[in-house]
Amino acid sequence: MKKLLNTLYITQPDVYLSLDGDNIVLAKEHKVIGRLPLHNLESIITFGYTGASPALMGYCAERNISIVFFTMNGRFLARVIGKSKGNVILRKKQYRLSDREDLSAKIAQNFIVGKIFNHKWILERMTRDYPLRVDVPLFKKTSRDLSSVIREVRQCYDLDRLRGLEGQAATSYYQLFDNMILQQKTDFYFKMRSRRPPTDNVNALLSFAYTLLSNDMASALEGVGLDAYVGFMHRDRPGRASLALDVMEELRGIYADRFVLSLINRKIIQQDDFLKKENGAVIMNEESRRHFLSAWQKRKDEKITHPFLGEKISWGLIPHVQALLLARFLRGDLDEYPPFLWK
Repeated sequence: MKKLLNTLYITQPDVYLSLDGDNIVLAKEHKVIGRLPLHNLESIITFGYTGASPALMGYCAERNISIVFFTMNGRFLARVIGKSKGNVILRKKQYRLSDREDLSAKIAQNFIVGKIFNHKWILERMTRDYPLRVDVPLFKKTSRDLSSVIREVRQCYDLDRLRGLEGQAATSYYQLFDNMILQQKTDFYFKMRSRRPPTDNVNALLSFAYTLLSNDMASALEGVGLDAYVGFMHRDRPGRASLALDVMEELRGIYADRFVLSLINRKIIQQDDFLKKENGAVIMNEESRRHFLSAWQKRKDEKITHPFLGEKISWGLIPHVQALLLARFLRGDLDEYPPFLWK
C-alpha cells in the first residue's frame, strides 16, 4: 500500500477492499492488513483480481473517488466512478490543447527534455560504471551534445522542429548503443533501430520492451481518466495510443533500454532464444518471452526514489505517477508537467 498525491496504490495481490465507516479497509486472507481514512483520497488504484465491496464502491462513487482495477501485470481492467464530473472536464481540456499545435508544443517540450536528459545520464552512468570498457571521451562528447540539444528544445515552440531535435538526439544516443552491449557481442549487436520487423536480436528485445511499456503507459493514462489515444507530440492516428507514446518517451531509455541491456549483459537472454523468419524478421521464442516477462515483472517491483515527489516507489508505479502528474497539470494543479528525470 502506498499513498501518493491523494491516490492510494495497492500493489499486493489478493487484497480485498471494504468499507468501515469513513475508512477503507484492506484485508488479505480474512486478516486486516491496513486501514486508511477516505476523506482526503481522490483515487484508489489496485492491482489484482480480489475486488472491492459494493458498499465501498457506492461510498466512493458518491464522493467522486475513483476506484481503478488493473491486473498484476498492469493491464487496465475497469474504472469505477460516480456521476460524470472532473473526468469530462479533464478530457475536454486534453482535446482542446491537442487541437492547438502551439500549446501541444509546450507540453511536448517536457516529454522530449525528459527523454534526452535520461539518455544523457545513461551514457554518463556507463562512463562511471565501466570506464575501462567504453570509450569515455566519446561518451562524454555525446553527453555534451545532448545537453546542447536540451537547451535548444527548451527554446523551441514548433512541433516539427521539436520532432527534428528529438530525432537528432536519438540518433546520437543510438550510435553508442552497441558500445553499451558488453557481453555476447557476437550474437548481440546494434547497428540501427529497425522496427517493423526487427531484424536482429537486440531490436527484437527493444521492440518487445517498448510494446510492454506502451501498454503499461496506456493503462496508466486510462486509470487517471485521460484519453490514451489523443496526444500532443504524436498526432492523432486511428488505432495509435498517441498520448501513451508521448509520455513513454521519457521512460524509453531508463525503463526499457537499460532493462534490455541488463538481459544481454547478464546473459539472461541468449542466442538460442530467438527465431529468424523467412522475411528476415527476428522474434523471441515462447520460452524466451516467458523469461523476458518474468524479469520485466521483477524489475517493476524494484524501488526507486521519484525525482519530483521525493518518495520511494516501485518502478512499476512510475507510469501511473507520471500519468497522474500529467492529469494534475491539465487540471491546472501544476504550473508545468514534470518529466521523470533520472540520474
